[in-house]
Amino acid sequence: MAWDLIFWVVCFFINIALLASSFYQLLSLSDLEADHLNPFEASTRINSIVLPEFLLQGFLCISFLLTWHWFMFLFTLPIAAYHLMLYLNQKHLLDVTEIFRDLNTEKKYRFIKLAVYLLLFTVVLFRLLSASIFFFFTWKFEELDIRTSLFY
Repeated sequence: MAWDLIFWVVCFFINIALLASSFYQLLSLSDLEADHLNPFEASTRINSIVLPEFLLQGFLCISFLLTWHWFMFLFTLPIAAYHLMLYLNQKHLLDVTEIFRDLNTEKKYRFIKLAVYLLLFTVVLFRLLSASIFFFFTWKFEELDIRTSLFY
């Protein structure tokens, strides 16, 4: 049972990193729209964290598959498949010369990703809390129960 708790703690921190990267990208695009950043700085900032975000999302999706958390795997599969499609078509990086033309679509894409990551965050937080409560209560009461020491 300790492995389940460790798994959900790792998923929690990965999800926080995904939320932070998505929020940072959205903030950079908003600063670009408000003319606080130039296009080169905005695209450099966003492009530097796109690939680590894709790798973290893929790792999270694969780890849900390997640990047989089917609902979580199916929940993260569409965004991981979309990231894979963007990477294979080489459209995952922002172009400095075309950033203003794609600004609204990129912001909508980042808003949708932020909403998905927030929903994933609530589910992972719930699973983390339930795993920790289950772990600590079963650990506390296993020592007191004589029947568990006789049969195991």
